[in-house]
Amino acid sequence: MSVHRSLVVKSQLARARNVWTRVERIAKLEEDGRREEEDSIFGLPKVRTRLKVKSGKKKKKEEASDEEKS
Repeated sequence: MSVHRSLVVKSQLARARNVWTRVERIAKLEEDGRREEEDSIFGLPKVRTRLKVKSGKKKKKEEASDEEKS
């Protein structure tokens, strides 16, 4: 008998989150230089989430370009 999917531990979330917490949004805005320390924490502008990066395809392209150069 298997465990119901609603009872699975939430820390094992494999997919990317598409909503950031306020702290994450503030950190990203400060990193981009779009926010100052004295600005309010309310009414923050929208922040684009991180995009997934597929490393396998990039490695293949890099190897192919290295082979062409040789």
